[in-house]
Amino acid sequence: MFQAAFVATRHDPDAQAHYQQKRAQGKRHNQAVICVARKRCNIILAMLKTQTPYQPPRTQTT
Repeated sequence: MFQAAFVATRHDPDAQAHYQQKRAQGKRHNQAVICVARKRCNIILAMLKTQTPYQPPRTQTT
């Protein structure tokens, strides 16, 4: 999961934003990547519990 999260911080805008948020909070690189991995695990668990496919968050336009 760490490696998947590490790659996601480079290619997924949502993961990048979460990573940058954690870095701004003062977390080190590895800690921030672990936070991204945990968030992804939480999403997977929610998908399994509700038996629904992944639906990326919608961006709000103004």
